[in-house]
Amino acid sequence: MHYKEFPPHPALRAHVACLWASASGGPAAGGRAASHRVLPDNCIDILWQDTGAPAFAVGMMTRAIHVASDQVVRTVAVRFKPGAAGLFLSPALPLHQLADQRTGLDQLWGSGDADRLADSLWSRELSQTQRLALVERSLLARLRQAAAGGDEAAAAAAAHGGPGAALAAGAGGAAARAFPAGPLVGAALAAIDRSGGALRIDALADGLGVSRQHLAAQFRAKVGLTPKMYARICRFRRATSALAQAAAPDWAQLALDCGYFDQSHLIHDFQEFSGSAPESFLR
Repeated sequence: MHYKEFPPHPALRAHVACLWASASGGPAAGGRAASHRVLPDNCIDILWQDTGAPAFAVGMMTRAIHVASDQVVRTVAVRFKPGAAGLFLSPALPLHQLADQRTGLDQLWGSGDADRLADSLWSRELSQTQRLALVERSLLARLRQAAAGGDEAAAAAAAHGGPGAALAAGAGGAAARAFPAGPLVGAALAAIDRSGGALRIDALADGLGVSRQHLAAQFRAKVGLTPKMYARICRFRRATSALAQAAAPDWAQLALDCGYFDQSHLIHDFQEFSGSAPESFLR
């Protein structure tokens, strides 16, 4: 499998983790289709592939998926930062509806926009750089549309008062662009990420001055997972990164270093998120 990540256009950096391209699949040993495992990563991606199938978004994942193909599939894709995908998909869509599934891009963008971009990507031979530039151009256009909508919403909030009016009056649409998921969810994301997923959600909600239920509802809609699940996947990602650097890990110490209460919680998360125990994952 060939896989490579690319930094996004400067105007997209606040919202896009990376663009990426891959070539995967084809026959493997024994004549079986080649496959690879994709682990939960707290991100939402859009993929365009040269198979003739429509482009699709992959929502937040809570379990590993195995991707297999008996022919080589070329892919160009965008990976959004947590809480940013709504700007580019469908701002009114609760993102938890996309979790653990593939959703056709035509359902999110409309068939016209989705089909035009797919045709421009695969109807003629282009370089990888040219395809990624087309994806960026489309994302920049959608970002401009979202920014214009943010300016209008800020003006309305400032005119009518209510929650967010002061923030909107002071910063206009810049508030929406700085916190695409909203200030509350943006603050929660930053706190969880800073702690590596070790922050207790009750303490987080108290610190933000809201109930745990309110935080969970907003976070789930704007990010795609509950804050507790998001934090668990943060810890799991810390553990998988640590394993890549350790030939013979001390499992109990690894659990503590990655924010787990004990080794049994580490094992449970590996079984749930990767489908294997830590020792098997390491092998």
